[in-house]
Amino acid sequence: MWLGVDYYPEQWDPSLLEEDLDTIRELGCNVIRIAEFGWHLMEPEEGRYDFSFFDHVIGRAKERGLSIIMGTPTAAIPAWLAKRWPDILSMEANGQRRAYGGRHTACYHHPAYRAAAEGIVRAMAAHYKDEGQIVAWQIDNELSHEGSDLCWCGHCRRAFQDYLRENYRDDIDALNSAYGTVFWSHTYNGFDEIPLPAPTVTTHNPALRLDWERFRSRTLADFAEGQVRLLKEAMPGAVVFHDFPGGGLDKHADFSEIARPLDLAAYNNYPVWGGQRAPLPPHAIGFALDYIRGLKRQNFWITEEIMGAQGHDVTGYLPRPCQAKMWSWQAMAHGCEGMLYFRYRGAVKGAEQFCYGILDADNVKGRKFREVQDFFREVPQYEDALTAPIRSAVAIVYDFDSLASFRIQRQSAALGCVQEMQKLYAPLFDRNVPVDVIPSAAPLDGYRVVLLPQMILAKPDVQQRVQAFAAAGGTVVLTYRTAVKDGANNLFFGQRLPVGYADFAGVQVEETESLQEGDGFPLVGEGDFAGTAGQGGIFRDMLTAGPDTQVLFRYGDEFYQDYAAVTCRRHGQGWAYYIGCGLDAAATARLLERILAEQGIKTIPSDPGVEVVVRGGSLRMCINHNGHPAQAGETLLPAFGCKMERI
Repeated sequence: MWLGVDYYPEQWDPSLLEEDLDTIRELGCNVIRIAEFGWHLMEPEEGRYDFSFFDHVIGRAKERGLSIIMGTPTAAIPAWLAKRWPDILSMEANGQRRAYGGRHTACYHHPAYRAAAEGIVRAMAAHYKDEGQIVAWQIDNELSHEGSDLCWCGHCRRAFQDYLRENYRDDIDALNSAYGTVFWSHTYNGFDEIPLPAPTVTTHNPALRLDWERFRSRTLADFAEGQVRLLKEAMPGAVVFHDFPGGGLDKHADFSEIARPLDLAAYNNYPVWGGQRAPLPPHAIGFALDYIRGLKRQNFWITEEIMGAQGHDVTGYLPRPCQAKMWSWQAMAHGCEGMLYFRYRGAVKGAEQFCYGILDADNVKGRKFREVQDFFREVPQYEDALTAPIRSAVAIVYDFDSLASFRIQRQSAALGCVQEMQKLYAPLFDRNVPVDVIPSAAPLDGYRVVLLPQMILAKPDVQQRVQAFAAAGGTVVLTYRTAVKDGANNLFFGQRLPVGYADFAGVQVEETESLQEGDGFPLVGEGDFAGTAGQGGIFRDMLTAGPDTQVLFRYGDEFYQDYAAVTCRRHGQGWAYYIGCGLDAAATARLLERILAEQGIKTIPSDPGVEVVVRGGSLRMCINHNGHPAQAGETLLPAFGCKMERI
């Protein structure tokens, strides 16, 4: 189990190195992460490589038994590269070239950037291929972060047109047909006429915009795969990973595709950032961790775990005593099996001066140091359980294309797809039910309940797998705005919604309504939910139910009382549920309670804000997210306290 810190020796006087490495060992670390922003140090001039600085650091670390995670430095280009190629800098949608500075400012399609990035990675791999102290390689840093997944320059336009030529087999008529370009007289005579979907009067074609999203995702996936290939060519046995940022489901990149060639996924975990007045809710933190685990359906590492307050220009909330340690245990509960804290010492220069570390600029070993030291002392004794795979009975399925479709046409100002996923996730988290968050291409075997919120694009392969899953005894939960569009992001002609699911779910959508609020109308329960009232909003489908479909909720407002809002239908050995609107939290919880009971999935009682997770069948982890004492069964936990119990 790797336990360590992110260390930037290049940012400190060389005289501090020996003392720093001794202190890092005192902390309980066995690994340090280095070099991810060291491009200029390793290539001070074009084509002249010099690895002496990091050779020295690695040598001193080796003397202390510290292993190395080596980062490729391609996230922040050196100034000489921008000077040599001014147009290497990416471009905003308004045509303004981004200034040199920050990070991720190079265009991924600029030939000089591709060549320079390949050059530094090849040189590093050749130089360090026999360095046994390096236990893993991190490629780049937080791909897609901070808007870096979009560029609107001429290189990107030509690359986008080439991407479309490939996808449409050089048949412009096929593209025109798929896009419906006769609308507004947008028919193209050739691929070189196709624009980038930068802001214009009204809006661009939704099919063009979806292909743009796919192209941007492919760009980053290809870039990552290229670095993996270079490293593996030189070091076939190397462990190669990437450190993903938060908010992956809102990015213009499919993280599961970036993760495909990696040996493992890693995550930078910041439950609170910048000017936030309070951390994310516990279930939102858990959802993010389960999403990272779902990228490869295996355990992961955390390469940046919060300890101090964070922020670039606006700093934020300071984790309370033991709260950051509690988040570390939560990460372990959700599948983290290697952890590094960001950062060893807070910077005194540069853009991250207010990203506080284990040590602050005063260089004093204080409360945060002792907190990390305690965690590193405690966690290895549970390594057997914490490195065991997680087996979840429930999965929430997301689809990159569908998420992109909602970015293109949101349809309701109240709709946030990630928030809707988390609304389904929260009652499961509160009942201590493990959940996987997985891409739509992932297999469904091993689950008993699969939830597919807002999968607006109808994908026949997914639909076949989903229906087979239910027929074999699983429970499928569909939601409003499911199977509304085809693969090109167009509406279907002559087919009733949900397309491909109407017989399966036993419902038809007669009409739809977009609302701009979350509590726009009343709901009235029927059958098992008789006497239960609720509220719905955001969007709603007016459902007519088939003869073998149970109605669980109807709309309770004037004009729409004849329509079902939530239904259930038996399908083979399993069930198909359809949630036709945005349900309030209480109604969502009631519905999921029924589904869990129906599938015989056990829940674990605990006080609100207390998480209970069983890992490896032998470790019961009780985690109190509250700033006050609370209980997990008979176990009383102090504020932000955690207790590990062998069972």
